[in-house]
Amino acid sequence: MAYKDLQDFIAAIERRGELRRIKVEVDPELEITEIADRVMAAGGPALLFEKVKGSKWPLLINAMGTEGRMALALGAESLDAKAAEIDELIGWAWKQVRDFSIIGAIPGAVAKLPVLRSLMPRRVARPLCRQVIDDVSGFDSLPILKCWPADGGRFLTLPLVCTRDPETRAQNMGMYRMQVYDDRTAGMHWHLHKDGAHFFEKYRARGERMRVAVALGCDPAVTYASTAPLPEGVWEMIFAGFLRGAPATIAKATLSDIDVPADAEFVLEGYVDPEEARLEGPFGDHTGFYSLPDVYPVFHLERITRRREPVYPATIVGIPPKEDCWMAKATERIFLPFVKQLCPEIVDLSMPIEGVFHNCVIVSIRKRFPGQARKVMDFIWGMSQMAYTKLIVVVDAEVDLKNLSMVAWKVFNNIDARRDLVVCDGPLDALDHSSPLPRYGARLGIDATRKGPEEGHNREWPESLSMDKRVVALVNGRWSEYGI
Repeated sequence: MAYKDLQDFIAAIERRGELRRIKVEVDPELEITEIADRVMAAGGPALLFEKVKGSKWPLLINAMGTEGRMALALGAESLDAKAAEIDELIGWAWKQVRDFSIIGAIPGAVAKLPVLRSLMPRRVARPLCRQVIDDVSGFDSLPILKCWPADGGRFLTLPLVCTRDPETRAQNMGMYRMQVYDDRTAGMHWHLHKDGAHFFEKYRARGERMRVAVALGCDPAVTYASTAPLPEGVWEMIFAGFLRGAPATIAKATLSDIDVPADAEFVLEGYVDPEEARLEGPFGDHTGFYSLPDVYPVFHLERITRRREPVYPATIVGIPPKEDCWMAKATERIFLPFVKQLCPEIVDLSMPIEGVFHNCVIVSIRKRFPGQARKVMDFIWGMSQMAYTKLIVVVDAEVDLKNLSMVAWKVFNNIDARRDLVVCDGPLDALDHSSPLPRYGARLGIDATRKGPEEGHNREWPESLSMDKRVVALVNGRWSEYGI
């Protein structure tokens, strides 16, 4: 199921009883954060603040703040169900490659035509995002949050930053927070590792201003796609169409040739000057700590285009669980089928929300040969944004990764520190505060799989406790008799 836009999704979650409308006036400076923080911690509903002090536009927060709503945002009943759809499609594609015949491929290809058609964005001549073109209003017209007391200012927290490579003309859409300095300027917090920063360096080398368009409030699949760890050169709007099962809609920005989501509530158009930079931060980040101030490029706002009656989208990040944790869980489940195709010994993968994206990955494997756990570690550290993972834990196939107590039991009991701990240097996320150097430091791998003589363990490896299946069946059948 594809939503027409953000407001269609709002209507869908309201019908399910998962939206609360707050009709009293609230302050975007800290008050909304305190309310949303309590609701997110309790796994509560999406919140639509209809009266935000200082702005005439309502504010939506926590729209994807549970696993159920995150799945609903992607048109599925659960994240595992969405992953199963992708797994089935990958399996079909691989079968066509492996057993290719034109006659045999035709029926399957016809059945998959809707999926294939959904990949190409559909251009809209009269997009909702430019029902109103406003060259007068600036950032101050929007209900932008100041999230935490020591933040450097107000921040756009769900901006979809649309850019174009000056050489290849390829497009990118990434989510980078933006600190508002005044009514017309904001910091552009794109990290060194991100495509937006890569494009920016090309403009700097050419001595040219970089045109930028920032979309606010889209179909949730489009918003999620902007956060996905896609291969370089893959446009997020194509991935959004794949997730939606229907083409994402696009339109040209009014001041540049950048394509933007046609269904956006707002589009902020402007430029970044390669010769200009400014101190940005601190910011209460998804790590649960304040990220430190640093120098970043400056976005100059020239025009706002919008719907006639828009809704402003926002989120807060901080000590988990927060809304962004469920976006990370979506990434975990959606990309697992791709990961398993590249590394088939992987059974399951989990990124605990306490690991806040890059700090911990737990993976279960079907172990067949010595050193296989280390092979899997090297594979994960070699994958795109997974390269920034600080801790990888590898366990055997039978371990249920959703049961962190079982994972901990296996790890605590199975490792020999000298043999099973792997420390290697490599890139780290820019928000990591623990490494002595920025963006670079030590990463730890823990091999908690069973060991045998080929890995230097000449003692017998004991079996873990389990009850006889006949007794389990007997007790199951008589459970009501026990009166427990």
